[in-house]
Amino acid sequence: MKLVVTEKNDAAQKIADLLGAKRPKADKVYSTPVYRFEVDGEEWVTIGLRGHILEPDFTPTMVYKKRGGWQGVTEEGETYPAELPDTLPKPPFKKKKPFTEDGVELKSWKMDALPYLVYAPIKKLPKEKEIIRSLKNLAKKADSVVIATDFDREGELIGSDALSCIREVNPKAPVSRARYSAFTKEEITHAFGNLVDVDDNLASAGASRQDIDLIWGAVLTRYLTLVKFAGYGNVRSSGRVQTPTLALIVARERERLAFKPEDYWVIKGAFDADAQTGPTSGEGPGAFEAPHATARFKAEVEASAVMARVEGATTARVSGVEKKKRTVAPPAPFNTTSLMAAASAEGLSPARTMRIAESLYMDGYISYPRVDNTVYPSSLDLAETVRTIAGNPAYAPYCKELLAKGKLKATRGKKETTDHPPIYPTAKATPDDLAPADYKLYNLIARRFLATLSEAAVVEGTKVSLDVNGEPFQAKGDVLVHPGFRAIYPYGLKKDEQLPALAEGETITFNGATCTKKQTEPPARYSQGKLIQEMEKLGLGTKSTRHAIIERLYTVKYIQNDPIEPSQLGMAVCDALDKFAPHITHPEMTAELEEEMDNIAEGRTTKDEVVSTSRSLLAEQLASLLPHSEEVKDALADAVAADAYVGPCPKCGKDLQLRASQKTRGMFIGCAGWPDCDVTYPLPKGKVEAVEEKCPACGMPQVKVTAFRSKPRTVCIDPNCATNKEPDVVVGECPACKAAGKKANLVAQKNPRTLKRFIRCENYEECGTGYPLPQYGKLEAAGEMCEHCGAPMVIVTTARGPWKLCPNFDCPGKAQDENEKAGGKTAPARAGSRKAPAGKASSKGGRGAAKSSPRKS
Repeated sequence: MKLVVTEKNDAAQKIADLLGAKRPKADKVYSTPVYRFEVDGEEWVTIGLRGHILEPDFTPTMVYKKRGGWQGVTEEGETYPAELPDTLPKPPFKKKKPFTEDGVELKSWKMDALPYLVYAPIKKLPKEKEIIRSLKNLAKKADSVVIATDFDREGELIGSDALSCIREVNPKAPVSRARYSAFTKEEITHAFGNLVDVDDNLASAGASRQDIDLIWGAVLTRYLTLVKFAGYGNVRSSGRVQTPTLALIVARERERLAFKPEDYWVIKGAFDADAQTGPTSGEGPGAFEAPHATARFKAEVEASAVMARVEGATTARVSGVEKKKRTVAPPAPFNTTSLMAAASAEGLSPARTMRIAESLYMDGYISYPRVDNTVYPSSLDLAETVRTIAGNPAYAPYCKELLAKGKLKATRGKKETTDHPPIYPTAKATPDDLAPADYKLYNLIARRFLATLSEAAVVEGTKVSLDVNGEPFQAKGDVLVHPGFRAIYPYGLKKDEQLPALAEGETITFNGATCTKKQTEPPARYSQGKLIQEMEKLGLGTKSTRHAIIERLYTVKYIQNDPIEPSQLGMAVCDALDKFAPHITHPEMTAELEEEMDNIAEGRTTKDEVVSTSRSLLAEQLASLLPHSEEVKDALADAVAADAYVGPCPKCGKDLQLRASQKTRGMFIGCAGWPDCDVTYPLPKGKVEAVEEKCPACGMPQVKVTAFRSKPRTVCIDPNCATNKEPDVVVGECPACKAAGKKANLVAQKNPRTLKRFIRCENYEECGTGYPLPQYGKLEAAGEMCEHCGAPMVIVTTARGPWKLCPNFDCPGKAQDENEKAGGKTAPARAGSRKAPAGKASSKGGRGAAKSSPRKS
């Protein structure tokens, strides 16, 4: 039996579909899906991992022995050698955390443990135990193994880790490596027909990055968290790539804050080439505008003098007409960075772009999306790819024109590597085949591919010089005279600015000028796409990690918005590290480490050497930070307070702040004067941000709340404000009371303390009947009872429309729904979830059922 190991379940299924002579048989080994098929009479089995099945972690304890020196000790008692500098104190220690008599406890977050954590041994732990169990079960029976994970550092490491698990149970089976760039029949067949060896150096490069990022991330994150362990967002993350990336954003913000705007004046004239005067002049096709030849006047007196000289003039003389044609070269093929930048300009964030690109790759629509290469390999059949995507009617005429020109020649970018080709489409897709966002990215990739095979565009530029009473004006226009690649790739194309036909010496109408005062603007903030490009230029991160670094900065609240703006906390973290340990915030150190990892991949150095050097660098930076912990603490405390500020407390006047509950970790608003002042306010579920505008009804502060998959709403923080109150709604008769021979209504209410909504019986203290309700949406009684449990049906109207639901979380209809779904039947809408749109289905629900269960109040 041949065992094929892929990175994900989708890849395992795809490879089985493409290689098997017959449809593969889906099976399970324990709980892990596998796919069985035959190739030339031999049994093959593919198994998909879930990315990394092993993860690195520190040993929880370090001990020192006179004979053996320092050692890391696992919870099972296994020991790993450690090398610590002699400058660090050795046991015996006093038994005070984190120290034990003969060593150091690394599990508890203590400042004194950080210098030891820098040098702690790293071990690989099982991350996906069930998959490892299944993998070993198959490996015992395997005659040979093929590692078919993605071909890059990360994929090679994932494959290498899987191989280490396989070797534990089957040390002798021959192992080979399949490398491919797309899930197409030709590509997969070629990869498995040309197997190579696993690249241990490439895997070591990936492992060194894992270890270094763990060491830097753990030490710096613990340091920043421990110096000020309280407030809004307790854990303060930092890392080898994350921090210098944040420094770029903060440096740009500092430039903007230091920027002093200067006044300038712009003069623009109105002209008309049609021979006419009067009220209609300037409205016809011959009308155009032209700025003064002096683009900016720095002194108002100079601008006023020009306006005085042209005042009263009614004609202008065309003093010159200059036309020039310029060619615009077609773009280079997409690599990961240029794809993320282009998609960002179209409204797709880098992180979302990569998620969609990965999905398109797994579904066989595009080639491997994590690449540096910008040169198509000679092995790629360009004409065949054009024929493949010509099935999309939007591309068909252009593809036909390209193929009619004979041999296709593609543009070449500056980066050429041999691992994967640039990103290109591998299958036809139309808007009917994909979700809108998926097609948006596919369309960008397909059009870019066609553009790289196209001719240059030709733009004709016209510059017209005009004279008004001796004052020069200049009009410029651009017209696309030969579309070339622009016919298929319109992204970033400016609209034609055509000037009327004018001849030198001609006199035209002048309709006056305007003088506008403006101010110089500060440098623009980075967009996510621009930041990705800057990171690549400085060697920060890799094609596979840059988008995740930016997403992480958003998650830990160091940055916000797009274009990207640093939060007060993000600026404080960056400033503190830059002041006391500047090496951490500068890109040079990270770029050097990236270069060293390239050297590992090429066999010029080893993982141990690079990781050891990185530990020493970190130890130096930590030694600079530790003596200044109080200063760092004060800076972070001020920043946390600034980011968490909501408004003044109505009781004592101190700051109201966003806070996290120590018990529940839920967010609420509390007064900075606690415990002397006990003012608190609840917060609705969702992401919460303070806003400057006060509540128009009561004058209290407001917050912007973004619930899951909902549009942001601005709400007053005071639950008793008229804007937050909802009228009670009688939704029906209580079935429990009715069964007991009593009569009581069920009433939908909103708790002003918790902001939760629920239905309760008027006789709740006695009968205890109550149901939870969705947090948002207008409530109405449906006037009918649930057929499964007798609870009153309600209609909830949201932005998506009215929905009928049964509020009973324990309704028997829920179990029935799940059973019918498991049996492959169309189930009626279940209780405790959204049902068919109100007015569009019977009370039994319908096909519109959705999976969402309100929580109990």
